[in-house]
Amino acid sequence: MSASTHWLATATAQSVLERGGNAFDAAVAAGFVLHVVEPHLNGPAGDMVALYAPKGRNPRVLMGQGPAPARATISHFANEGLESVPGAGALAAAVPAAVEAWLTLLADQGTWELSDVLEYAIHYAGLGHPIGHQAAAVIETMADHFEQHWPTSAAQWIPLGRVPEGGELIKNGAYANVLRKLVEAGHAAGTREARIHAAREEWKEGFVAKAIVEFARKPHRHSSGSDHSGVIELEDFSRFAVSDESPISLEFRGVTVVKAGFWSQGPVLLQALAILKHFDDDHLDPSTALGAHTIIETLKLAMADRDSYYGDARKVKVDLNVLFSDEYGRERAAQIAASASTQFRPGTLPGTSPYPPALVTAADHPSVLGAGEPTVRISGETRGDTCHLDVVDRFGNMISATPSGGWLQSSPVIPELGFPLGTRLQMSWLDAGSPSALKPGARPRTTLSPTLLMREGRTVAALGSPGGDQQDQWQLLYLLRTLVGGYTPQEAIDAPTFHTSALASSFWPRTWNAAGVVVEDRLPQHVIAELRERGHDVTVVNGWSLGRLSTVTLDPETDELGAAANPRGNQGYAAGR
Repeated sequence: MSASTHWLATATAQSVLERGGNAFDAAVAAGFVLHVVEPHLNGPAGDMVALYAPKGRNPRVLMGQGPAPARATISHFANEGLESVPGAGALAAAVPAAVEAWLTLLADQGTWELSDVLEYAIHYAGLGHPIGHQAAAVIETMADHFEQHWPTSAAQWIPLGRVPEGGELIKNGAYANVLRKLVEAGHAAGTREARIHAAREEWKEGFVAKAIVEFARKPHRHSSGSDHSGVIELEDFSRFAVSDESPISLEFRGVTVVKAGFWSQGPVLLQALAILKHFDDDHLDPSTALGAHTIIETLKLAMADRDSYYGDARKVKVDLNVLFSDEYGRERAAQIAASASTQFRPGTLPGTSPYPPALVTAADHPSVLGAGEPTVRISGETRGDTCHLDVVDRFGNMISATPSGGWLQSSPVIPELGFPLGTRLQMSWLDAGSPSALKPGARPRTTLSPTLLMREGRTVAALGSPGGDQQDQWQLLYLLRTLVGGYTPQEAIDAPTFHTSALASSFWPRTWNAAGVVVEDRLPQHVIAELRERGHDVTVVNGWSLGRLSTVTLDPETDELGAAANPRGNQGYAAGR
């Protein structure tokens, strides 16, 4: 079974499975296709976080989040006249990690040759694919900026002097050539793994890294409205290595929920579940006012802890696993009242104090094209933001992967490569006291947050969603509906959803809405009315606009496989047999 945010990626993964590849071969092939068909949502110079579980083995985290370059210091940004990391432009680039992560997965867990895996992406990049309506809309939004400030992006995405229409065939010959060269780099190697390793080294130390570094040195327009050069160097590529890490987990309603660690947003989901354990089922139904209120207030508390404690730059080392302990969850549950809180309320951990992030409203910062996570706005307007894919094979291998960053609107296209740098450093604070401070070699605290579920020691589901700060919020609703409400996976995905914006946004300009809630208009009107009566600042958006969650499942008793995908956006797809 395969499910993803784009039908061509799902079709690619399913093709690999039908031809005898395993789940990891299929995921890698689909991941490279996502670079081509959803360039407004992810790119080769972006990031990728995955949770994977080979049959009979415990889940692992594939850490594909690159760190800040050596020259990306707070003092450098201050000398550039910046008060925050820009949301667009090469100065905000972390070390690219997505391609290296995919290649590492293929070498360590896959079975296919690199040439066979990349065949799909090379085909769609070289011969063309129908551009999605969302991607075309993003290009239209950015068109003037491209022509005025980023001419290489205009050349790539507006080649005929006009914005492509949804469904129109587009190509990326430069990226197709990059993939061909990576395959050629390993031709002389003696084993499959050696051939993949040679391609990975060519990416990190060969023509790709050199082109990135050379291009980033050229000053160009950033979201700050000023021109800057990037700071990434060849040594940053060679110092970084994708890692395989142990996940963290929590038991909830007979299921073990598995997430990445505190360098990611993932523990927010565990914290929320640890708090909600202390409420009865009436408080856990997202379709009721009582349930929605309880869930929203729970997420506010978990997000406040995220913004106060998560990150690689923590100066005081404490055991953050306390954040989803029963005792801490009970204390936090007791803080939830009948009306909406408008306070930023992190908890207190022994041996440290919470970091107080600067909280600003949207009115303090105008919207800037290309900045922040592409198109998930506080209003709820969504044209896309990140990608996601899930795969399970006939052997029981399973993977949940969330690639992102390197969007076509993040930085100018590097012409010989066909893609731009990412801007993940915008999640870092220019305040040395922050646990997610900008620090050379430290990972920005990413929002990428795939999930695996286990029952009695066996992996039974992979799931995730695009959405930035909303990823774990939407996944929480899915879990409550399936584990408590008895919904099927597709019913839970289709159900009306909501999220809070009472958090320090991970993306430039890092706004906060003290009582903000965004809901789909399919949520019952009496529920929306009661949320407002309870003090929530509710924004109502189109009934099919929030969330793009997908999942694959395995029944441990029958070994029956399942999959579900999101109808929102008309691009997600699930397939299998």
